Amino acid sequence: ADIEQKYPVDSKHSATVRNFTNFGVFVELEEGVDGLIHISDLSWSKKIKHPSEFCKVGDKMDVIVLELDRDNRRIALGHKQLETNPWDVFESTFTEGSIHQGTIIEEKKDKAAIVSLPYGVEGICPKKHLKKADGSNANVDEVLDFKVIEFNKEGKKIVVSHTRTFEEGEDDVPAKSAGKKKTTTAGGANKAVKEINDSNEKSTLGDLDALSALK
Repeated sequence: ADIEQKYPVDSKHSATVRNFTNFGVFVELEEGVDGLIHISDLSWSKKIKHPSEFCKVGDKMDVIVLELDRDNRRIALGHKQLETNPWDVFESTFTEGSIHQGTIIEEKKDKAAIVSLPYGVEGICPKKHLKKADGSNANVDEVLDFKVIEFNKEGKKIVVSHTRTFEEGEDDVPAKSAGKKKTTTAGGANKAVKEINDSNEKSTLGDLDALSALK
C-alpha cells in the first residue's frame, strides 16, 4: 500500500540477489517485494553475457530505483547508476586530436591493433595507422604515442593513430567532430579519473564487440 513512499524513484537500497534470467537479475528488497536489474544496468564497463558472471545468488547488492509501476507491481532497479559513468570523464580526457602514450597489446590479423591507453582504457588502431616514421609497422609490446582520431562515448570506442602523430591526413579528425574539441584542466580530469579508478580497480575489458572499452 505504501510502496511509492518506501521505494520512490532515485532512492537507494540494499537488496539480496535471488535468481537470474538471461536479461537480468531479480533481487529482494524486502519480503514480498522484488525488483529487476536489467543486464544493461549492472555495469558501465563490462559487457556481461549472463548476470551470473557479475554476481551470485545470495549476494548483497546496492541498487537505485529507476522506475516504479504500481499497477503492474513492477520495480526497475539499477546498479551501475550508483557510480559515475567513466565515459563522461574520458570524453574530456581523450578529446579528438589529443595525444597519449599507449602500448600495443594485441594485433588483429589484417585489421587493427588493440592499444592500452592511460587510465585502463583500450583503443583500436587501424592497421594503416600503425606505420612509424621510418616506414616500418609498429608491433605488439611497443610503447608509442597515439593520436585520438575518433571518440564514441555511446559505442565505448576510441580510435587512435600512431602515424598521425608525425604526419597530417584528412582523417586526422572526423568532419562531424571538427571544431568541437573540448578542453579541460588536467587537475579536474585527473581528479575525476582517480575517483573512477579507486571505485573500479578490478574492472576488466577487451571483450567488447567494438574492441574497446575500459578496464
